[in-house]
Amino acid sequence: MKQENWPVNRGRYQLKYRGVSCLNCGHPLDISDKYCPNCSQANSTKKLTLKDFVNEFLSSVINYDSKLIRTLYVMLLKPGSITKDYIAGKRIAYTNPFRFLLSLAFIYFILVNLNSNYDSFLDLDLENQMNIENGFSFADSEKFKKLDSIRISETEAVSISMADTTHQFNADRIKGLETLDSITQNLDKIIEKERLSDSIMVNNPKKYYSELQANDPSFTDKMEFFMAMIKRDSLKSFNQAKQKYGAKDNWSTKMAFNGSRSFLRALAEPDYWINDTIGKLPFVIFFFMPIFTVFIKLAYIRKNYTYTDHLIFSFHNQSLMFILLILSWLIDWIFGTSSMWLFVTLFSIYLFQAMRKFYSQGVLKTIIKYLFLNTVFLFLATISIVLLFTGSAITY
Repeated sequence: MKQENWPVNRGRYQLKYRGVSCLNCGHPLDISDKYCPNCSQANSTKKLTLKDFVNEFLSSVINYDSKLIRTLYVMLLKPGSITKDYIAGKRIAYTNPFRFLLSLAFIYFILVNLNSNYDSFLDLDLENQMNIENGFSFADSEKFKKLDSIRISETEAVSISMADTTHQFNADRIKGLETLDSITQNLDKIIEKERLSDSIMVNNPKKYYSELQANDPSFTDKMEFFMAMIKRDSLKSFNQAKQKYGAKDNWSTKMAFNGSRSFLRALAEPDYWINDTIGKLPFVIFFFMPIFTVFIKLAYIRKNYTYTDHLIFSFHNQSLMFILLILSWLIDWIFGTSSMWLFVTLFSIYLFQAMRKFYSQGVLKTIIKYLFLNTVFLFLATISIVLLFTGSAITY
């Protein structure tokens, strides 16, 4: 009998080593069975030697490399064809789309982290920290900007009044100055009231929080209080918040406390926080893509494709996007250029061709669905990124 091609006819895979039952599950086997039909283990009774182990390792590497080369070739040069082949059952020649996309996503985000610079965030954090230590907050600065703006307007009004000559117009200006002065005084009162409130929070936090709870505080009000107490280094845990200030033991208050602590930690360590957030992006993609696939299914609802078919199409296109992003990063790193726009343009053209090839529709229909799906994609991507960074700041 002529033996099959390597690796099933060499080493421990030779016919003389084949058994009549599977060593793994005990399923009955024929001498012609290369693998167990029940559990897929190779049919071999030979003991595993170091040589066999090395040969199998090299075989798996070569096999994966051949799949990888085939996958890259078809994906790059024949848009949409790889998905057609895969859902038609021709899968052994290609890498798994889910695993392939996950690998590419990790490679890209590792490369991005290697070349990241967060000095601007560190400078911003240092400036914020200095403002806090000097008793000056961002909210205060906004109030003073408004106050200065009104006072500037008042000065301009005075200069105008000196230049005008009519008595009636002077009377109108005086009335306007009185209004501006009234607004300025009201703003001063508001600022003074908030400073007094902040003073009570610092000097008698228990009384402040008791009054806060009595007035059904919002989530942000509770976060503001907890952040102030954590900054003073007088609040270490939620149990302390309950004991010292009488914080209610409910999910909203717990979330406000944990969010305050995480938010302050993110401000103190912006570089580590951004790295941590970017590290979660590959996982966000795999939560995001199934939702986006629903819209692809709706756009092509008359096509005889299952939801999984559309999902595989999405995975293949996203894989191509990450391949182009990796190439763009490498070119920029080597030559010091900015090639992102070029690869985004290439991906846009590729995606249009892939949609035409896979769904077999005319140019006009494809353009309409292309614009619709890209709009949905950008909308969902924006929401996902905002939720990711917000959630990361609260849970860091």
